[in-house]
Parts: sequence; structure tokens; C-alpha cells
Amino acid sequence: MPIFSDTSKKKLATADPRLQAVFSEVIKYFDCVILCGIRTKAEQDAAVMAGNSKTPFPKSKHNPNPSKAVDAGPFERKEAPIDWMDRERMTYFAGVVITTARSMGITLRWGGDWDQDTRVKDNAFDDLVHFELVD
Repeated sequence: MPIFSDTSKKKLATADPRLQAVFSEVIKYFDCVILCGIRTKAEQDAAVMAGNSKTPFPKSKHNPNPSKAVDAGPFERKEAPIDWMDRERMTYFAGVVITTARSMGITLRWGGDWDQDTRVKDNAFDDLVHFELVD
């Protein structure tokens, strides 16, 4: 059974308990890595500047404490934990995460389907590792 690294555990611990519960269940069935939970102002500003986020601080769901968003992806291997170009695997992983969350009564929005219409190629901006709570 896959387990989170200490680094992933620390990042997940900064997230809302509902996100912690979802990803604690997902890891039982799908090896994955937590890339980010909470983001500081400097980290959010850097994400926007790098083009990895469109949301300025403090409006990102990564910015509250605890974070209302997690960046996570399917684990590949230690040398390259995520294959950023494998959209198909990212989409499959997102399906596992979203289905797991729904089975727990939690609604998530995924950065590959912002409008939640199940069409994964109609976004103006993709963030395939982003999962956020929908309250």
C-alpha cells in the first residue's frame, strides 16, 4: 500500500481537515504526492508570477489557514515525482480524488475542470494538480 512521504504529510497537514481526510483515503489506493497546501503571500505571489496561478493573494484557496486547496498529483518516481505532460494520467487521478471525496460527502473542484461540467478540454487555464473545496 502506498504511503505519503514526510514532506507530503507536512504539506497536507496545512490543509483543511476535509482535504486531509480525502487524500488520506486516496493514498490507500493511488500513490500520490502532495505538492502544496497553504501558501504564504510570497509563495502565492511567486505562483502568479510564474504563471502557475491566476489568483492573487489573499484570494486563492491556498491562502487561508488551514488551506482550502491542495496541489497533488500521481507519484511517478523519486527522480521525477510527477510527469507534468501526462494529462491523461492527471485526469484519471483527478477522477479518483473527486470520486473519493464525493463518497465522503465532500465536493471538490479540480483545476482541469473549473466549471465542473465534466469537459476537461474547455478551460482557458489548466491547473491539473489543483483540488479545492467547494463550500
